[in-house]
Amino acid sequence: MNLNSLLSQRLNIPERSIVAVLGLLDQDHTIPFIARYRKEVTGDLDEVVLLAIRDERDRVLELEKRKVAVIESLKEHGHWTEDRARQVEGFPTLTAVEDFFLPFRPKRKTRASVALEKGLAPLAERLWANHEPTSSELSAFVSVEKGVADANEALSGARDIVAERLAETAEVRGRLRERYRREGRVVVSQARGSASEHPFFEHVGKTELLATMPGHRLLAVLRGETEKYLRLGVEVDEDGAVADVLLVGFPRGTKPVESLVKAVQDSVKRLLGPSLENESLKTAREKAEAGAIGIFAENLRQLLLAAPLGQKALLAVDPGLRTGCKIVALSAQGALLDHGVIYPLEPHRKTDEAARLVRAVIAKYALSAVAVGNGTGGRDAEAWLRSLNLGVPVLSVNESGASVYSASEVARQEFPEFDLTVRGAVSIGRRLMDPLAELVKIDPKSIGVGQYQHDVDQKDLKRSLDDVVVSCVNRVGVDLNLATQPILTYVAGLSPRLATSIVDHRTKHGPFRRRNELLEVKGVGPKAFEQAAGFLRIVGGDNPLDASAVHPESYLVVERLARKAQCSVAELIGRRDLASLAEGDVNLGVGASTLSDILRELEKPGRDPRPAFEVVTFDDAVKTLDDLREGLVLNGIVTNVTEFGAFVDIGVHQDGLIHVSQLAASFVKNALEVVKPGQTVKVMVMSVDKAKKRISLSRKACL
Repeated sequence: MNLNSLLSQRLNIPERSIVAVLGLLDQDHTIPFIARYRKEVTGDLDEVVLLAIRDERDRVLELEKRKVAVIESLKEHGHWTEDRARQVEGFPTLTAVEDFFLPFRPKRKTRASVALEKGLAPLAERLWANHEPTSSELSAFVSVEKGVADANEALSGARDIVAERLAETAEVRGRLRERYRREGRVVVSQARGSASEHPFFEHVGKTELLATMPGHRLLAVLRGETEKYLRLGVEVDEDGAVADVLLVGFPRGTKPVESLVKAVQDSVKRLLGPSLENESLKTAREKAEAGAIGIFAENLRQLLLAAPLGQKALLAVDPGLRTGCKIVALSAQGALLDHGVIYPLEPHRKTDEAARLVRAVIAKYALSAVAVGNGTGGRDAEAWLRSLNLGVPVLSVNESGASVYSASEVARQEFPEFDLTVRGAVSIGRRLMDPLAELVKIDPKSIGVGQYQHDVDQKDLKRSLDDVVVSCVNRVGVDLNLATQPILTYVAGLSPRLATSIVDHRTKHGPFRRRNELLEVKGVGPKAFEQAAGFLRIVGGDNPLDASAVHPESYLVVERLARKAQCSVAELIGRRDLASLAEGDVNLGVGASTLSDILRELEKPGRDPRPAFEVVTFDDAVKTLDDLREGLVLNGIVTNVTEFGAFVDIGVHQDGLIHVSQLAASFVKNALEVVKPGQTVKVMVMSVDKAKKRISLSRKACL
């Protein structure tokens, strides 16, 4: 197998680029590093393509591993031949390998194997040749010693052998597999009686073409099956399936004898049908899971890249009713300055005392904003704080996952002397300042933007979400002197151990002044430095380039440009004539793509790719479901996007749903094409079901 050629064909990427990428990956280069700093080597491939190459390579290698195991099994059980080995090595898919291996796979005792032990193989061969055995032929196989009591038992055993042989024939399976793919219908039965007491299942009339069934609906009914409320099946036309088997398994133009037809019918109903039914459901589930994971990953990306308020000292409020609202004052760098509890809401209503405390802490620490969690009591706390006219913005913050952080080991290490309530309030405030830096401390599955996240392959989900976090962290860059251990862990080339070493070194020796001081950190060698340095920023250090995305390996290029411009490197930064300055110079020592990136970075060094922060306010007259009415137009913030639509926070502590059909004036195939988590939208209330706490919204009506 030529891996490079195969990947090139499958991904439609030049083979030279495949060779380059695999070579870099084999040298332990990270995806973010390759995408940003090795463009000339790969042919300007971006992260998406690089990840596709990595994942496809892993799939191919997994297939090759299975082929080796199959060939070893053939040898072990005496089935190996050179021709069979060549066949296995040439199969392009795992399905083809497994279909071929099925007749040779070590198996438990079956009806066919029992029949073979009874010496009925010759009779089965006669049947396979479309010959109806005569009474005398059948009587020849009757044997008390072999356990064949009569002619009927002999014929039944022969049919069992034929049925299993058909079920293990690759061509037959392929033909029937295509029928299941094309016309298989999902049939749902509902449990009646107690699930713990052997329930019976009653067909509920729900059928749907598996090929076109939306992934979210398939995952929903599969969950129902897992919880024993539903039973799923996939049905095809049985007569058509029998005709398929006869057409593929036997010579055309011959009318099958009765016993052969019965053997085929048995094979379809007892062996082929259940096997291919499970296979088709498995394939559809994998596709649905891949779709759900993709949506989760894109939602997470949008949340991580949400607009940051920036380094501003603020007051963070974790709302509460009976237990009061926890408040913390945070410095512009997110350090905890002060904390306390106020009781402005029901049932206490100590509004005067709470107002004095809030005004005092804002004045004492010169705070620039107030961050309010959107949990229980959030809207009431937000409205009360606005009524105080504090002179600073009061902003709602999605607090999903804050409680998970507050109970985590990371939170205990950051604030060992404070309880969960203080940690939770700190997380809310920091999330407003820098969503990326705070959310990386939380398991992405706890952030609340998934779709059937507990039903998908957890290994695939983790890998995909980790890829997203790594991509976002390195795309934005990390301030080396402010970064916590969790966010450093996601920087290209750094492990949790190295991240801890960097924080420990910074604590012991003070802030880093130059990037190359990283090499003084215990465990950070040339390879880790190479991979990480370009993504780490030092603001106000000795070298202005250390605050940019220019990699240290390219500093000489910038110095040559500065000499050509007859100015210092610091004076070069921000100039608008950089492109003309570098034009036609062949002595800079870098390729066109890298030079373009360097010039763009010098023009706006360390620029944040995230959007500017936008203040979003909810209608103060709408706080609960009782305040909603049809036709009401409100501001909302998208909290989650799924295959079937988008969930939106409109300030009533219960997200509303914009069905995909109500997202835009034109047809929308993928909701993520028109809305993203964190996006501000204007919506109209279509209906409210207070009993079920369901709110139906429309964005289309407001466009």
